[in-house]
Amino acid sequence: MQRSFFMRNPSTLIFIAVLAIFTLAITLLSDAFGADIISTSMVKTLGKTLCLCLIAVAMDIVWGYCGILSLGHFAFFGLGGYMIGMWLMFERTKDIVMTSMAGAVIPATPQEIREAVGVQIFGVVGGARIPAIWAFADSLIIQLILVVAIPGLLALIFGWLAFRSRVTGVYLSILTQAMTLALSLYLFQNDSGLRGNNGLSGLQNLPGADGIPQSLISVYFLWASALALGLGYVLAAWIVGGKFGSVIRGIRDDEARVRFLGYHVESYKLVVFTVTAMIAAIAGALYYPQAGIINPAEIAPIASIYLAVWVAIGGRGRLYGAVIGAGFVSLISTWFTGGQVPDLPLGFYTIDWVDWWLVLLGLSFVMVTLFAPKGIGGLFDLLVRRQAPDRHGADLGPDQGSFREAEAEK
Repeated sequence: MQRSFFMRNPSTLIFIAVLAIFTLAITLLSDAFGADIISTSMVKTLGKTLCLCLIAVAMDIVWGYCGILSLGHFAFFGLGGYMIGMWLMFERTKDIVMTSMAGAVIPATPQEIREAVGVQIFGVVGGARIPAIWAFADSLIIQLILVVAIPGLLALIFGWLAFRSRVTGVYLSILTQAMTLALSLYLFQNDSGLRGNNGLSGLQNLPGADGIPQSLISVYFLWASALALGLGYVLAAWIVGGKFGSVIRGIRDDEARVRFLGYHVESYKLVVFTVTAMIAAIAGALYYPQAGIINPAEIAPIASIYLAVWVAIGGRGRLYGAVIGAGFVSLISTWFTGGQVPDLPLGFYTIDWVDWWLVLLGLSFVMVTLFAPKGIGGLFDLLVRRQAPDRHGADLGPDQGSFREAEAEK
């Protein structure tokens, strides 16, 4: 009798249970439900952290399981944020414009409203007309489709060009970083249609939700982020747990041998790269409404490097390790850079943790790489180490002379 998915993957069930308990506890302790123990800003921070955990899971699939060190996945994260941010900013500005025109003697026409919206949004970059890429900004359904369609299409095209040329290793990492840099530089231009360096702002103000307090909206986004992380984790566990997962692990360990066995390696890589890009985009679409603003700096290559550091610290090749790494670094970063840690006077110099946090993060990455390559997630392997089967010295293979249990443990 075939066991269910969760019976075959008990760690996934444990993760979902822990995530549900965490979300429920934060909800009950939040300002929105009267407990006033966890502030609204902290709820938003935790919601954003869950989104970062989701993109870390995507990064772990593409790097930890498939062996592709992508330094461009935060570009997909940012594109997802831009797609939903366009709708949020357009509809919010439209509400403000219509409210201001409500007292006019002659009602404004749809064209006049659209022109006024264009002035409000693009006046900061010297424009007044709404660019063509905003053609569907007034449709939530279409923008939600574009959240996954645009990053997915970009990943598909880039991946097809890179993988068909059999670019691997550090050269592929450089290509993904170049793609991210090119996209970031393009978005910095005022004529990109996305307000250049100003980016999109006011995203925390949901259209038609003026009567709903931010404390409650933050909880709603926390729920949505937790749901997305839970579903994304289950999807990731399903991907890496079956035959497909075995093939991509084989590609990671010995790509030439997997190709020799008859598998179309490029197709597997392309599927992994594209699917994880769409997962990253969904995470970004949930992250930036909680952050309130997005600009091209969010897509800079350094962000994708940070992502790789999070996964490495948590333990790549372990989905829960990616979550632990992203969550741990995100919360510690908030603590250090938020001015909550007192400066450390050394007599001849005073360490300001706001400035020195990135140095500490870099040192942590080096230490983990040198002394704990399995990351924080490796500690769980020590706590729940599986006992070797008691074969009483029997051969581990079908032939005489195969490794015995004692030899295999060395």
